[in-house]
Amino acid sequence: METPRFAGFASIPAAVAAAAVATPDHPALSMLGAELSYAELERRANAVANVLRSHGVQRGDRIGLFAHKSIELLVAMHGVMRAGAAYVPINPDAPPAYVRHIVEDCEIRHLVSGRSKRNVVAELAAAVGLELCLGLDAGEVPATTCVGWDEVWAAPASHPEIDVTGDDLAYVIFTSGSTGRPKGIMHTHRSALAYAEVAAATFGFEAGDRITNHAPLNFDLSTLELFGGVVAGATVVIVPEGHARLPASYARLLEDEGVTVVNAVPFALVELLHRGALDDRNLEAVRWVLFGGEVYPTKDLRALMRRLPQARFGNVYGPAEVNGCTYLIVPEPPEGSNEPISIGGLYAGMEAMVIDDADRPVAPGEIGELLICSDAHMLGYWRQPELTERARLRRPRPDGGDAIFYRTGDLVMENGDGTFRFIGRKDRQIKTRGHRVELDEIETALIAHDDVEQAVVFAVPDGDGSQQIEAVVTLLASAAGDGVDGAVLRRFAASRLPKYAVPREVRVVESVPRTTTGKADRVALAAQAMRSRT
Repeated sequence: METPRFAGFASIPAAVAAAAVATPDHPALSMLGAELSYAELERRANAVANVLRSHGVQRGDRIGLFAHKSIELLVAMHGVMRAGAAYVPINPDAPPAYVRHIVEDCEIRHLVSGRSKRNVVAELAAAVGLELCLGLDAGEVPATTCVGWDEVWAAPASHPEIDVTGDDLAYVIFTSGSTGRPKGIMHTHRSALAYAEVAAATFGFEAGDRITNHAPLNFDLSTLELFGGVVAGATVVIVPEGHARLPASYARLLEDEGVTVVNAVPFALVELLHRGALDDRNLEAVRWVLFGGEVYPTKDLRALMRRLPQARFGNVYGPAEVNGCTYLIVPEPPEGSNEPISIGGLYAGMEAMVIDDADRPVAPGEIGELLICSDAHMLGYWRQPELTERARLRRPRPDGGDAIFYRTGDLVMENGDGTFRFIGRKDRQIKTRGHRVELDEIETALIAHDDVEQAVVFAVPDGDGSQQIEAVVTLLASAAGDGVDGAVLRRFAASRLPKYAVPREVRVVESVPRTTTGKADRVALAAQAMRSRT
């Protein structure tokens, strides 16, 4: 395993400072051709930190990031941490009520935003009493103090009088909040760097790499890009939201920016393959394609591997609570097999258990819940200590201490070689008419059809105390006019599944609703199905 160019930092700001000394002129951030060097990132992050501290920001305060991605936003992210505070990324397209919930729950009084969000910021300032907004010019929001970027960059660029430690809170990422109370996942600098450094070492990140920041900042996948890049002194290439949603624009950006490491959810890569006009692009610079967050259809993975024969492919897995915990450097998938690939084995220094419902370890080859013990473990859920404790399992160490394992909620089967096969979510296991059914296995069966691009399976209450299974699928463009419809796909599923697991209905749709992090929105689909019955 290669060692990253920089390693062993006390904090993320320390990693930036080291790169600014070692390679001051090397680009740290790039977006649509505009670049910012490590020396300038260091200077501007200090300026942001000094402005924040001059407005009363203290160690441990939470600062909201509520804007579309830009170089300024990422500089502000580093400046927030440089001030000893924690950044709280808020989806810029979220409904105002959801934004307000996060601001109030996290007691955010200082915000980084932009002109396109001015009206929402004005409502927040009037409702919750914001004290400061960076990124808007003075007077743009009457109820709060605004400091524009020109004024921020003119602030003192000396190192702020605070030493950030590994125990300081670095960020709080909230779940989508589509069901129940949103969970704020707290990570310290130590836990963030534990994953960043081991990932950079595993995949051999180098200062010459140009790593895409494709994921939204409120999606934990972004930490691999943002912090793994920094510890290696590499360049983080920011992918604007518009380019992330348009495969052809995304492909052009990869070429124009000379990207060497692509990191994205499988859906984005499937779209890139089928709609990115890759025949018109030169992507020979790409040496790694990393993906995670959901299952990658094997047939699409195999096709993209053929399109990018010079690149290596890595499946990265891990809940936001422990950042990343397993990886697989993908060999060529077997020809003709559409079985899902493994999620691989543990990163160096991590431990795992696979347990049954009684917290007893299961034997290799048996299905159980995956638990992870890692230095990348979260500090806890924001203001939910009971939930934090329920998510953990403590096991005594020989030295008298406790090993703390995180309950991932994912069902896996340990293979004989120490790798894991992902079976599905524990909470995606339902009972229908007395039978226990794993919904992810049904998705896998439907995706195996040659004409299916994506399948999403969900459960809908039937009104009699049980649940019915439904599915929506999108088809590949090549399948248009081939007579593939829901009835055909139900028969296909029936050839691979027990009768009780075959969806009651399979609908062919043009597109699937997605969450802000790019995953299929199963909650919205279930709600839509229930409304159609009333």
